[in-house]
Amino acid sequence: MSWLPASDPVLGDAPSCDALDLVIVPRARDIGDFEVRRALPHAKRQMVGPFIFFDQMGPVQFIGGQGMDVRPHPHIGLATVTYLFDGAVMHRDSAGHVQEIRPGAMNLMTAGRGIAHSERTPDLVRANGQRMYGIQTWIALPEAQEEIAPSFQHYAADVLPEVAERGFTARVIAGSSFGVSAPVATTSPWFYAEVVIAAGASAPLDPDHEERAVYVVEGEVKIAGETFAAPALLIFRPGDRITVTAVTPSRLMFLGGDAMEGPRYVWWNFVSSRKDRIEQAKQDWKTGRFEPVPGETEFIPLPE
Repeated sequence: MSWLPASDPVLGDAPSCDALDLVIVPRARDIGDFEVRRALPHAKRQMVGPFIFFDQMGPVQFIGGQGMDVRPHPHIGLATVTYLFDGAVMHRDSAGHVQEIRPGAMNLMTAGRGIAHSERTPDLVRANGQRMYGIQTWIALPEAQEEIAPSFQHYAADVLPEVAERGFTARVIAGSSFGVSAPVATTSPWFYAEVVIAAGASAPLDPDHEERAVYVVEGEVKIAGETFAAPALLIFRPGDRITVTAVTPSRLMFLGGDAMEGPRYVWWNFVSSRKDRIEQAKQDWKTGRFEPVPGETEFIPLPE
C-alpha cells in the first residue's frame, strides 16, 4: 500500500547496546482511512537486507459501511509483502490476480518491470465493519532482476511453517528461520517471521543472516539488558547472537537478509538502481502505458 512517498524520514537513535546498530521509532501519520507508522526507509538507514519500506498499518476499527480504498497505483523494481494480524484486504492487480488476504497469510506481489494494483476492504467485510491491523513491506529486487516479469504468490496461514517452543511461537513468512523454511520463492536471500513471546520467555534471532532487525509490534522486550517498547525497529550488527526476552507479552517481526549490492532510488511507488528508470516509470504511469487493473475504473494520479 503506497499511500505516502517512500522517502519520509523518521527519528532514529544510536543505542547503548553494543549488538544494536540503530533504533528507529516510527512516526505516526494519518493517511485518511487509518494511521500508519513508517520505520523504513530512514534518514540513517535505507534498507535492512532488501527490506526498503516498512509500514505498520493500524490498528483501526472500521464501522459498517467504511473501509480501506487504495485505488490502482503502479510499482516497479520491488516486491510488496502484505501481512495481516486482523481484518481482510482484497488485492487486485493488472496481471489479473484477485486475492482476499486474511490474517497470517503471505501475500507477495513482485512488480519487476511494472505492475499496478488496488487494495480495498472486501465488500462483505465492509458491510459488517472490521478491525484492520497489519504490516506492509517492500522488498528491493537485485539489480539484475529489477526488470523481470511481474508475478504473484499467495500462501494461506496454514501452509506457512510454524514453530512452537517453550514460551514463544513463530510463523516463518519467507526464507528460513528457527530451522524451518517457507515455501515462497524469493529473488534474493531474505527472511521474515512473526514471533509471539510470552512475558518472561525468550526467542533467538538467527545470527546466520547478514543484516537483521526486529520490529516490536506490541509489548516490551529486553535485549542485552536494555529495554525497548513498541513500536520500534531494532537493527543489529552482523554476527552477534541475539536473545530477545519479553518483559510483557509481545508480538514482533524478525526480518533481514543479504545486503543489496548498492543503494536504491525511491520515488513515490517506484524503486530502482537507476534514476532514468524511475523517470521512465513516471511517464509510463502519466501517459497510461501501465496495464490497467481489471474491474477498476479509478486510479491514483502521478504526484506533481
